[in-house]
Amino acid sequence: MEPPTDLGAYGAQHIPAALDAPTLALIETALATLPADQPGLRLASLPALAAMLGATGTIGRHAAAHLGLEAKPVRAILFDKNPATNWALGWHQDRTIAVTARIDTPGYGPWTIKSGICHVAPPQALLDRMVTLRVHLDPVDAGNGPLLIAPGSHRHGRVPEGEVSAFVGRCGTHACLAERGDIWLYATPILHASDAATNPRRRRVLHLDYSADTLPGALEWVEL
Repeated sequence: MEPPTDLGAYGAQHIPAALDAPTLALIETALATLPADQPGLRLASLPALAAMLGATGTIGRHAAAHLGLEAKPVRAILFDKNPATNWALGWHQDRTIAVTARIDTPGYGPWTIKSGICHVAPPQALLDRMVTLRVHLDPVDAGNGPLLIAPGSHRHGRVPEGEVSAFVGRCGTHACLAERGDIWLYATPILHASDAATNPRRRRVLHLDYSADTLPGALEWVEL
């Protein structure tokens, strides 16, 4: 059963056939020079895709529908699950943002470096205003390690680690199956996970976080 389109209540929205073949080919060309042996590759910039990622672009417009025309892509990760990189990821929330440099700011921390990119945990209210898009470059069925979400879990703020399993049990789970060219959009703080594929095939997903916020002080997003 497909989830409701009410992002506020459910926390996720499936957008089938969001991208046509020429658009998918442009994305693949832009990503073609990236290493193919890493399961998750954090990207500092995607200049070749800037037009489509912007608020009026073929991808960014789906974020702007919820955040307004100030929406901008602020983090990108290319996930490439395949027979050689068939991983599982436990239930968790995304709790950090990517910034250009460490500038100690009240309410922001702790700090980490991931793939050479500075990350920081912001106030939960900022995460609550963000959305994430997953652009599917390959089909994913139930046997190919789809994203799992706990519907409605995004409405509970920061979930303590010790309470994650209980929240998932109360909210239930939904497998985000997709065809090539589909987009899944979800509230960034939603609890999510992914099992290892039982029938592994290539499953490339371009993960994009969007925000319409301006960071305080001299902090700056890593804008794509």
